[in-house]
Parts: sequence; structure tokens; C-alpha cells
Amino acid sequence: MVQKKKRLVIRSIILAILVAAIAYTVYVTATKDPNKVIKAGDSAPNFVLTDLDGKKHQLSDYKGQGVLLNFWGTWCPPCKEEMPALNNAYAKYKDQNVQVISINIAQSNFEVQNFVDEYKLNFPMTIDRSKSVMRAYNVDQLPATFLINKEGKITEIITHGITETQFEQYMESIKPQ
Repeated sequence: MVQKKKRLVIRSIILAILVAAIAYTVYVTATKDPNKVIKAGDSAPNFVLTDLDGKKHQLSDYKGQGVLLNFWGTWCPPCKEEMPALNNAYAKYKDQNVQVISINIAQSNFEVQNFVDEYKLNFPMTIDRSKSVMRAYNVDQLPATFLINKEGKITEIITHGITETQFEQYMESIKPQ
């Protein structure tokens, strides 16, 4: 009889915990502030990230210039394929008021620096350690590239690998006249 009471008490406690967990999940889901979906024509969310050299990059500092934001990871095959093309396009456009800010998604400095060295990349390489910029831009697949015009508006969002010719066309499209 005592054993049955103990089991009943334990089962009741477990059931109460499960009900509380479900209620909490429903409450959080119902009251959470949904992320605004970013689309072409929207103002680009501002952010500050630090590159591998310790330099801070704040998007608003580039107002008046075109900016290509490229989200990537060292483990992403299309990201690896497009990096040399992006590097070449950067070399061509960096003195034409078109900036490249590459945003790695939460990997270590060591991993990113090895990648940069292996591919001999020359553009600013930042790391979004908390994934806050990734969330602000609603990035859910890599690579993801955002073209931002001189007014700070997103003109296009590309969610696939890009060739060198395409990078040049995109950079030309956001180059201030």
C-alpha cells in the first residue's frame, strides 16, 4: 500500500512538471516577438562586428557606399567555392566605394584564420559569435549574400553560391554613381 502511494505521488509530480513545461512552451511561443522577415527594399539592420585584425565594422559607418554582406561557414561547400571569386571581386571594387563584409557564423578565430590563410583572402572577415546578426538578417542557410545600396537599403538577397562574374555584376549594381 505504501509503495502504491509513493508511485502515485511520483507520477503526479512528473505529470505536474510535464504540464507546467507544456504550458510554459505554449506561453513563450504565443507571446514571443516574431522576427521581422528581411526583404529587398528594407533598411539593412545595423550591427557592429570585429574582424580578425581587431577592427570594428559598424554597418552604419559605410553609409554612402555599397556594401556586400556575405554570411558563410568553413564547413559549407558552396561558401568554399565562392570565396576566391569574392576575393577577386573585392580586389576590383574595393577602391570604388563598394565594401565587402564577410560574416562567419560563430566559428573560432583559429578556424576562420586557417580558412583565410588557405584561400588567401583579403577582405574584412568578421565572426558573428552570438549569431545576433544572423538572426537580425533572418539567415537560415549558407551562403547568404545581402546587397546594400548607398542609402542603406537592401537591394537583393542571394541564398546560393555566386560566381566571380555574378559578384562583379552585383557589386556594380550597388556601386555609388
